[in-house]
Amino acid sequence: MKIRYQLIIYWSEEDRAFIVEVPELAGCMADGETYQEAVQNAELVIQEWIETAKQLERIIPEPKGRLLFT
Repeated sequence: MKIRYQLIIYWSEEDRAFIVEVPELAGCMADGETYQEAVQNAELVIQEWIETAKQLERIIPEPKGRLLFT
């Protein structure tokens, strides 16, 4: 599965881990000890998020690409 959703990745001192947020998918987040691990975990969580949404017959947002906030 190709991931086309925007990922926001940052280091959390409190958690001592990289955190990945997927703003287009409500509540979709992952973490990892390394940057690469966090991204891999996010890819799995995105797949699970989409599978769950399909089972619950919920709308799955189309990836919008780069999001701009003002």
